[in-house]
Amino acid sequence: MGRRLWHPGLYLALAVVLALGLAPGVTGGQGLRESMFTILMSVGLASSLNILVGYTGYVSFGHIVFFGLGGYVGFYTMTQLGWPLPLAALVGGVAAGILAFILGRILLRLRGAYFALATLGILEAMRAFVTNFSPFGGSIGLSLNFSAYRAYGGANEALWLTYWILVGLVVLTVVVSYLVRKSKFGLGLMAIREDEHAAEIMGVRASRAKTWALVLSAVIPGVIGVLFFFKNGSIEPSDAFRLNQSIELLVMVMLGGQGTVLGPVLGAFGYQRLRGYLLTSALFSDIQLTIAGVLLLLIVLFIPAGAVGWLRRRIPRLKTVLE
Repeated sequence: MGRRLWHPGLYLALAVVLALGLAPGVTGGQGLRESMFTILMSVGLASSLNILVGYTGYVSFGHIVFFGLGGYVGFYTMTQLGWPLPLAALVGGVAAGILAFILGRILLRLRGAYFALATLGILEAMRAFVTNFSPFGGSIGLSLNFSAYRAYGGANEALWLTYWILVGLVVLTVVVSYLVRKSKFGLGLMAIREDEHAAEIMGVRASRAKTWALVLSAVIPGVIGVLFFFKNGSIEPSDAFRLNQSIELLVMVMLGGQGTVLGPVLGAFGYQRLRGYLLTSALFSDIQLTIAGVLLLLIVLFIPAGAVGWLRRRIPRLKTVLE
């Protein structure tokens, strides 16, 4: 396993993440920090989704449910129990993982479009549940008292702490994605992606492998959800369980190249830059989700392997660099 870490593809992905993550620390700009937080959050979410979609081939429209549930659980422990951010983030990730394990045992018996539709239903059901769950504040959600930031040296210091935790988490996510891809477990997942029935004949315990892939892909969004809503100071159902965010994550994964380590990193960066332009454009600001849908269609039709796959096909020598 140690020698595998010396693959240039892993270090290229880490170099991109670190370049993005360290830029605000060098400049000290709060505006740049907020921009990079959004991009790095998308990198982490897309890379975690890629463990399920890219390696296993199961398309999920409900991946953001783990982001929302983790955010709510962590936010509740901070506001109601007074827990510190690191512990709350850990609990949020565990809660998301537990939900993923339960859903995996039930939903991963489905395949193809049936699984995708089921994840969509779970997302809507979770949003409806939280909206009517009074301990989580119901439809108005929960808010963090501004005084809670004093424990971290003030609001500005708390935001920087949250940012650096996110940077470290995204670096860890990229490494985990690579290790899964190169492991025996990952080979089993990719065998399931190619032909699940044949994989089972060859000895892959498909049900267990798929479930643990879902759990692994869920823990990271759960932690990120806590960091994001702590930074915002409030959480409500409409922000925690947004269907369009799940769709955007799929676009990011497919844009960069599903089943690769570098692909979700590049896809998340490219899509967020495009989204930022669209949101600030008078012409396209109201149709940015429509453009995301069209972009997804074009990717499926013309570059199903994404940017990384396209580059590897057009320039064969890059196969040893792009992972």
